Amino acid sequence: MADSRRIAVLGGGAWGTALANLAARAGADVTLWAREPGHVAEMAATGVNARRLPGVPLHAAITPTGDLATLEGADIVLLAVPAQSLRRMAEQARPFVAEDVPVVVCAKGIERSTGLFMSDVIAAVLPNHPPAILSGPSFAEDVARGMPTAVTLAARDADGAEALAAAFAAPWFRLYHSADIRGVEIGGAVKNVLAIASGIAAGRGLGQSAGAALIARGFAEMTRFGMAYGADPGTLMGLAGLGDLVLTCSSTQSRNYSFGVALGQGMSVADATAQAGTVEGAQTCPILVDLAARKGVDMPIAQAVDAVLSERSSVETVITALLARPAKAEAKL
Repeated sequence: MADSRRIAVLGGGAWGTALANLAARAGADVTLWAREPGHVAEMAATGVNARRLPGVPLHAAITPTGDLATLEGADIVLLAVPAQSLRRMAEQARPFVAEDVPVVVCAKGIERSTGLFMSDVIAAVLPNHPPAILSGPSFAEDVARGMPTAVTLAARDADGAEALAAAFAAPWFRLYHSADIRGVEIGGAVKNVLAIASGIAAGRGLGQSAGAALIARGFAEMTRFGMAYGADPGTLMGLAGLGDLVLTCSSTQSRNYSFGVALGQGMSVADATAQAGTVEGAQTCPILVDLAARKGVDMPIAQAVDAVLSERSSVETVITALLARPAKAEAKL
């Protein structure tokens, strides 16, 4: 990639802003698109995304915009919007993105209305654009403040993934590349659901031993599901699977985990949702459970979260049911 490359980031949230700063520091000219005109004006006037990432200056090479026409001429497009908004954002961007420009998905989820993974949504809406997936254990504030972070960028072509990774690499931001798109996107989607379960356990005061067990057994669920849908188990053992799972299941910086904590402390689903805002795991959970059932994949933790979110069962009921499950050989996934 040439130093004069142009990168467009669609999504004025914390993660989109952190990635825009990374790309700018790597030498790119960056446009950062946000939906609300007032938000764009604030960023342009102050040089800070105070609504989503306060205290972190925007790099001088970043131009905030609300005009999708600025996508014209972009060499790489990043979609840093919630998973359930990805299709609509891609459709809006389609008239302005030149053919063969790579599209990097930075959302972690499964499209609830169709059961499609994120790369498949891009393939349906932008068929002439090679999709890539960026995922791994990372919080936007850590990345924006230069804290050491390592993630995975996957594309169907290994050389293409490596080239894309180079566009965002920084001394503190290590990018591993992969050709296993399915494994990387499944890891990112499933860990959000499991983080809600971990949060519920923490909010209920079940202790750190229970938390560790949930992560371990949750990883088994992730692996079973991933293998059923074509993921490389080795990918799930890496940053985009186990790494992201451990981070998201153990920190209140995770919106999914914090949402689960609120549920575990007795807050209603409606109130916890209003407090947390967009919770990717809550949106992904029903379709994850459905896709697992289609392949006969046993996912008791994900099913328990779904039962709580749909209010078919109480937190106490699902905890009792999980504890009552018969023991089996641990080597059996």
